[in-house]
Amino acid sequence: MEIKNTMELRLPSLSINEGFARSVVGAFATQLNPTLEEVADIKTAVSEAVTNAIIHAYPDRIGEIVISASLSGQTLEVSISDKGVGISDIEQARQPFFSTAGDESRSGMGFTVMETFMDEVTVISAPGEGTTVRMLKTIKTQG
Repeated sequence: MEIKNTMELRLPSLSINEGFARSVVGAFATQLNPTLEEVADIKTAVSEAVTNAIIHAYPDRIGEIVISASLSGQTLEVSISDKGVGISDIEQARQPFFSTAGDESRSGMGFTVMETFMDEVTVISAPGEGTTVRMLKTIKTQG
């Protein structure tokens, strides 16, 4: 039976924690011997998911973001969860250029970026209960 490695990180939704979260997941993924490009893809996707939680889940307060990851075979699974405001229309939120942020500093491309760099992205959310973004990436065996 294969042993599955896991990790979990809990952080307050402060923008300074986005870089730390992406670095931790990137370092965890190195156990699969990914290419530098694969590590960059993973870190970018994690960055987008964590930034979404910081900006959209907790727009007027600091809340907790939980990042968990597991390795099974050559596949990395990452989940980013919050207990924030939730998403009322997930399909609309996943459309390119859609943003609930009231300013123009947000491109509305977060989910599109995640989907581009990961093999699979699943979003589970309910208004008032929070959101979980689950992402999978299979690392090709080198050599």
